[in-house]
Amino acid sequence: MSEKPFLTDVKTLRERARKEIEKGAVTAGYQADVEQVVELLNTALATELVCVLRYKRHFYMADGLNAEAAAQEFLQHANEEQQHADQLAQRIVQLGGEPNFNPEGLATRSHAEYVEGKNLIEMIKEDLVAERIAIDSYREMIDYIGPRDSTTRRMLEDILAMEEEHADDLVGMLEKM
Repeated sequence: MSEKPFLTDVKTLRERARKEIEKGAVTAGYQADVEQVVELLNTALATELVCVLRYKRHFYMADGLNAEAAAQEFLQHANEEQQHADQLAQRIVQLGGEPNFNPEGLATRSHAEYVEGKNLIEMIKEDLVAERIAIDSYREMIDYIGPRDSTTRRMLEDILAMEEEHADDLVGMLEKM
């Protein structure tokens, strides 16, 4: 019984690398549906951008007892959500797609809603709802991608971990109110 070698021989690797070089990082070994992954990532990008905007509003509008601590947390979360948006946009480009930053339809492309909140507690609750939506969305994306695109999966897992941390921070803030 002959077994297939564990690694592809160097000559074959070199030949494959020269084919369709305009596809950049998307090689013949890429197993996911690139268009579908780009679409998922653009949805995640819209979600992150809406979250950045909501957190920034909450940062500026935080008022009352505990407002300074809450405002600083909102600002930190806004900055981290912006980092997520940047990572997503970069990955979309690596996959040969175009990140959709068009503000028209941003709210409808986003999984999270843009809810302003009338007071500090409502702001925190709305941010927590958005984080919970993001957590479920990222889990589903990770499950969909599975082992077919390990780079995107790892990036989404890292973002998911940060979203879970944000949710935990917000629950802690609510408990202090």
